[in-house]
Amino acid sequence: MGKQATTLGELKGSGYEVLGVKAEMRRNLIGKLRRGDPLFPGIVGYDETVIPQIANAILGGQDIMMLGERGQAKSRVVRGLVELLDDETPIIRGAEIPENPFDPITAKGRAIVEEAGDETPIAWLPRSERYAEKLATPDITIADLIGEVDPIKVAEGRYLDDELTIHFGLVPRVNRGIFAINELPDLAERIQVGLLNVLEERDVQIRGHKVRLPLDVFLVATANPEDYTNRGRIITPLKDRYGAQIRTHYPEDIHKEIDIMEQEAVALDMGDYRVYVPSFMKEIVAEITHQARRSPDVNQRSGVSVRASVANYEALLANAFRRALRIGETEVVPRMSDLPFVLPSLQGKVEFEAMEEGQEDRITDRILAAGIKAVFDRRFNVDMLADVVLAFDEGFSVETAEDAKSAAYEAISEKLEGLDSAVESLVEIPVAAARASAIEFVLEGLHLHKLLNKKSRAGRSTFTG
Repeated sequence: MGKQATTLGELKGSGYEVLGVKAEMRRNLIGKLRRGDPLFPGIVGYDETVIPQIANAILGGQDIMMLGERGQAKSRVVRGLVELLDDETPIIRGAEIPENPFDPITAKGRAIVEEAGDETPIAWLPRSERYAEKLATPDITIADLIGEVDPIKVAEGRYLDDELTIHFGLVPRVNRGIFAINELPDLAERIQVGLLNVLEERDVQIRGHKVRLPLDVFLVATANPEDYTNRGRIITPLKDRYGAQIRTHYPEDIHKEIDIMEQEAVALDMGDYRVYVPSFMKEIVAEITHQARRSPDVNQRSGVSVRASVANYEALLANAFRRALRIGETEVVPRMSDLPFVLPSLQGKVEFEAMEEGQEDRITDRILAAGIKAVFDRRFNVDMLADVVLAFDEGFSVETAEDAKSAAYEAISEKLEGLDSAVESLVEIPVAAARASAIEFVLEGLHLHKLLNKKSRAGRSTFTG
């Protein structure tokens, strides 16, 4: 009913109540919790940790600081807060910033209401326009965030001490909404003071002109823990303004990492080619990222983003597709021999502690090997493959290749007693390409347990006893 109002009088007559932004978000959050609606659709791994903390902060009417390493969905969570706003909210049409028609805060807004009374024109602001964010950089000024004297308005005859000479910045222009500032420690301390004045003291001084500005804004900030202490700092009074400091984190288990990986990977058009990624290959991609997060050779202060898993998964699929195109197969199934092709994407996503020439390749090779071995050990006990190892000890050898046809692997399992049952336990779709992938995985796992020798050159590997 209130959404049909076009004037202040109609809005009053409808009985519409304009809540403060925090109260509005709190009311809508309560409704979602009662209905059991998901609070942040598409956010994986935070249901028991981060999301309850955010809900508590909103229920308590607190501004939020999101603290976490890169690639922990901080920005996505912050943008998801918009869904807790009403679909639309009434504002004064013609005012310079969004203003509550019942309680205007700027000189222009008050003048419109005083002059027009109940005929004050009303506009309806959608939730999508009630959010703004800014990346903190050292060159940001008070003019960018708060406002500045507009020389054009001065030239039109207004005095410098007239509030109407001010051109408002980003924060006032998101009044009645959510303002997020990313990487807050990078903001110069004097600008943080100006931001504090607006949010706490409810006034601002622009070139010596003090303006009372009681903004209605839900404030969110993000920061990386490394930047929080090394690149800059948040002044104590501003830090105190945030009611809740919420620590984000990387996925705590492999399956959550896989869920994010599959959700975020670019859906590639492969035409009539059928794509199948064995579950053990997905686990390996996710495990590689988890191994990198534990590696002493990787800078853990800057973190290893989930984007590493996504990029590696995309690279794996791309190479499997390239092989299918080259050898004339219709199934796109990643194998062990595709994993070296994820190294460029992995190396582009991590920062290494060792900077000596050639160290990066050795470090990533170790991470890949550790990821494969961890997944292999979850699937097999090497004693289950004693017959396979014995055959190699008696002189059997196998050659695998990145560009080998899937049919070439069929003879391997036929000749190796005990291999077929291991392969069957891995294959979820009965196609030759899936069996080829499983065979490579078993052989690689035995090699990493030092039960088989392996020589590799130019995309081809020979396994011997």
